[in-house]
Amino acid sequence: MKEYVEAGRIVNTHGVNGEVKIEVWLDSPAFFRKFKRLYLGGEEKMILSAREHKQFLIARLEGVNDLNAAMALKGRVVEVLRADAPLKKGEFLVQDLIGFTVVDEEGNTVGTMTGAEETPAAMLYVVRGEREHLIPAVPAFLLGIDAEKEQIRVHMIEGL
Repeated sequence: MKEYVEAGRIVNTHGVNGEVKIEVWLDSPAFFRKFKRLYLGGEEKMILSAREHKQFLIARLEGVNDLNAAMALKGRVVEVLRADAPLKKGEFLVQDLIGFTVVDEEGNTVGTMTGAEETPAAMLYVVRGEREHLIPAVPAFLLGIDAEKEQIRVHMIEGL
């Protein structure tokens, strides 16, 4: 696994005091808020403050003190150190699961995980096979993840 994880992209400024609006590629804006620093092209920037706004993170970064400085960052990809990720044993970043094979309880291939979508009810794993499936990432459907096999085991029901 890579040392740095792409966490999102600065899509705009917010206000006139140098805040940036970050499109979050990690599990959620709430998860991203736990980080104290991020990296822009390898340059470390401390996160001075951050708050969630819909599916975005509004952040104030060290050294970005006005609208012009924030505008200069628009379009830049932000990364975080994997070592900074507050994960418990057996937890994964959604980004790490992209490309994993998804199988049902009998071992039949459902497809490949290609992404995830955050909804108010739960995160949905986007799985492409013969057709696209949106599988809720909740214990009732997510049975297990085997990182060595790069495989996700799910419980499928009619209509998924």
